[in-house]
Parts: sequence; C-alpha cells; structure tokens
Amino acid sequence: MPPVWLAGFLALAWGQATQFPLGLRLGGGWVDFAGGLMVGAGLLLIGFAALEFRRQRTTIVPHETPARLITSGIFKRTRNPIYLGDALILAGLILRWEAVLSLPLVPIFIWVIERRFVIPEENRMRRVFRADFARYCEKTRRWV
Repeated sequence: MPPVWLAGFLALAWGQATQFPLGLRLGGGWVDFAGGLMVGAGLLLIGFAALEFRRQRTTIVPHETPARLITSGIFKRTRNPIYLGDALILAGLILRWEAVLSLPLVPIFIWVIERRFVIPEENRMRRVFRADFARYCEKTRRWV
C-alpha cells in the first residue's frame, strides 16, 4: 500500500536527519515555512481526493477496480492527487527535518509509486473505461 511506502521513506529521511546530519543545513525559517506549506498542500490534495472518491462512491484502494472514472474536483488537475500529496508530504518533512542527504528520496519515491501503483492502475483503467480514460489522459496530466 502507498501509505506504507510513504512511511518507509519518511523513516529513512528521519533516520538520516537524526543519526547522520553531517552538519548540513538548508538554512533559516524559510525552510520550515516551505516545508510546512508542502505538508499542508499534500494533506489538502489527499483530503480533496478522498472526498471525491466518497462522493463518487468508488474505491480508493489502489489494487481494486473502481466503479467510476473520477474526472471531477481535484482530478481535473492531476490524475494522481493522492500520490502527489504523498510526494509533497515527503518533500516537506525532509525540508522541515533538514534532512539534506534525503532529498534524492523524493524522485526515488515518485519512481517507486509510479512503477508499483500508477502504471498498473492506469492499465486497469484503460481496460475498464477505454475511450473515456483515453480522453481523460489527453486532458489531464499524470502528476501536475
């Protein structure tokens, strides 16, 4: 499940920040502020997506086939608002913890999520929703 992957990457970043900081710092209060904004934005994206899943009465579980193709709400802007939210939370906490050496975890996390969840989900959506999903992909980007 994606939250388990997020927790694992967060544990790695926190471990690096607390055990191996190596005296590296990103600098001042602006880093805390930016990190907080990113965490807040990530939580908002996840919340908006969860509300849309509930409103549409379909599954939020990644390996299950949804009953409906959601193209409304936050899904008008990104096909993967929950995963994008996860990535923002990871990046934001890395900034707040000043885990400088953990910054490369963000693109690695995105790559893992894309390979393990996004691509299989999109393949399933293509089989179930066919032309509707193809049109949605033409209008809406995978990430942002």
